[in-house]
Amino acid sequence: MMIIDAHAHVVEHIAGFGRRGELRPLGMGRARWGDGTELQLIPPELGDREFLAPTLVGLMDENHVEKAVLLQGSFYGFQNEYAREVAGRYPGRFAAAGTFDPYCADREALLNRLLGDFQLKILKFEVSSGAGLMSYHSPFALEGPLMDGIWEAMAAAGATLVLDIGSPGMASFQPRAVATIARKFPQLRIVLCHLLAPTLNDGPALRGALDELALDNLWFDLAAVPWNVAPESYPYPTACEFVGMARSRLGAGKLLWGSDVPCVLTRDTYRHLIDYLIQGKVFTDQELEAVYRTNALELFGPAFG
Repeated sequence: MMIIDAHAHVVEHIAGFGRRGELRPLGMGRARWGDGTELQLIPPELGDREFLAPTLVGLMDENHVEKAVLLQGSFYGFQNEYAREVAGRYPGRFAAAGTFDPYCADREALLNRLLGDFQLKILKFEVSSGAGLMSYHSPFALEGPLMDGIWEAMAAAGATLVLDIGSPGMASFQPRAVATIARKFPQLRIVLCHLLAPTLNDGPALRGALDELALDNLWFDLAAVPWNVAPESYPYPTACEFVGMARSRLGAGKLLWGSDVPCVLTRDTYRHLIDYLIQGKVFTDQELEAVYRTNALELFGPAFG
């Protein structure tokens, strides 16, 4: 079975920004936040101060991953031009998503460049309080005036929105606002990242949010679900339980497998991140084909060129 990774990253150079300030690369895949906190961001064998396209292609080839969607956020630093270059360098292999900070004074020019000049079919906004826009801006309403014009422009352009709203309990976790956006712009396809990023004890919150978000134009990627149930290890029984909950409430047709490489590879292998759902027997064989490939192909197909 060939696979599509619906949530991957490439990093030309680490240039992150978040609640701890700027993120400076130190080499060997390590980085240091402005407050002095250090972390292993990339496995040292996969990158020094970067995670480049040839490295990702090698991982994909080893694991029968046919295509990947290249998403971005402030954790690694925005990579609009590099993601676009990579998609052009490997035609049919990658779909590039763009992003920008909506607080920029020239936000309209940035939006027009991504949708117009770059002709991108996907925009991703990581708004999470953990590592996204609300980690270094005050919390804002996702359905409010700051973002409403962006959603309207994306809907008019036929673009797909990928949205990371963080985990239950965060100010960014606004499932009701997302449902409002989805109903206001029914032609706007929305993918919510990380299955809403539940941690080990977030089952009840996840159940309620999934029920609220069971809408025709909403999908969910499964990237980093194993990461968020730490300290559990492969084959991640709680992650399988959460994905099974989503299957029962939404159907397999609303779920997209994704990895969230490279940071997740500091804890486990790409192969395990693919295989845990198979080991957990969450889906039938037909559903696995949909979750690992055909759902993403139907949703993102034109963006692969």
